[in-house]
Amino acid sequence: MGKVLVVGAGGVGSVAVHKMAMNPDIFTEISLASRTKSKCDDIAASVKSRTGVDVATYALDAMDVSATVALLKQTGAELLVNLALPYQDLVLMDACLEAGVPYLDTANYEPPEEAKFEYSHQWAYQDKFREAGLAAVLGSGFDPGVTSVMATYIRKHKLDGIRQIDVLDCNGGDNGKAFATNFNPEINIREVTAPARHWEDGKWVESPAMSTKVPFDFPGVGEKNMYLMYHEELESLSTHFPEIERARFWMTFGDAYINHVTVLQNVGMTSIEPVMHDGKEIIPLQFLKTVLPDPGELGELTKGKTCIGDIITGPKDGVEKTYYIYNICDHEECYREVGSQAVAYTTGVPAMIGAAMMLQGHWNEPGVWNTEQLDPDPYMEMLNTQGLPWKIVELDGPVDF
Repeated sequence: MGKVLVVGAGGVGSVAVHKMAMNPDIFTEISLASRTKSKCDDIAASVKSRTGVDVATYALDAMDVSATVALLKQTGAELLVNLALPYQDLVLMDACLEAGVPYLDTANYEPPEEAKFEYSHQWAYQDKFREAGLAAVLGSGFDPGVTSVMATYIRKHKLDGIRQIDVLDCNGGDNGKAFATNFNPEINIREVTAPARHWEDGKWVESPAMSTKVPFDFPGVGEKNMYLMYHEELESLSTHFPEIERARFWMTFGDAYINHVTVLQNVGMTSIEPVMHDGKEIIPLQFLKTVLPDPGELGELTKGKTCIGDIITGPKDGVEKTYYIYNICDHEECYREVGSQAVAYTTGVPAMIGAAMMLQGHWNEPGVWNTEQLDPDPYMEMLNTQGLPWKIVELDGPVDF
């Protein structure tokens, strides 16, 4: 049914390609490209040993539009799945437009020189993709991605609208390391150290990074401290569901993680401003990334579970109701299935499902779309069959944190 080119050979790319190979009726040919071909080769070898499926591998500079266009034509890809860094979103979208190939990613564009989530750069491509007759789906990871589709599903089947939404992301896993990030260290630390923002009463409310902490008892995990942060789905959800009065994003962190990040920030190691070292210009955060553990190598060490979902309040037939919709994912089960920890799994599987939605024709309207704008039902159904089953619980009332 579909030939796909995946760009990016990190932990998420590995999970997505493994899961694509496990669905050969949808993904008939899989190509994987990265700047470092050996990383692609390692993933391909694992896929072959686990599933018997061959994955073609290529070296690619994703910032080179002409090289990406040439590879799209060489592979005959019917879809490009961007699992590289968010700095590369726009050039890969340009390549898709030139090659006439639909596009999907998991995270919105972020300028390398500024730690700022903003969809305006990619939303500006709406007319280009519509006029080209191509679909571009933004943010088909878990958050954004699944949490946005969950909101649409609740709005479609349980409520007449959304008044409040809280996205809760809990990683209850432990890898035994003194300090390690669960996904790309550079992106992770940029997120954590950025000012917190949430949407309330028609405007953005900003607060210092990691300044709002609330304990919450997560299903399958237990009580953890979660921190108010800014995340890109708050912008898209408040835009596409204008009835939303308040939208917030929360993520859990242990005390040791917070202490490490605070010290690193205080000594300038989280900076993205260039500095001179031994006569060479370096960016401290990029240097820090090179000395931290590779998240892709933490799968075998990580134990515990994640719990990610939405608490949504809104009217139904004149009565206010609140629902908690969530998924629980086990790190060790993920490792047994695809050789990855759950944080990469919960992003890589939704990337595969979003790609399936496009190849199967469920999500193919020309234009640029966030996942909450699309039909949630086939996506939610596939989550249940592909390792990310979800549950809905009706709560007594709105959350009080």
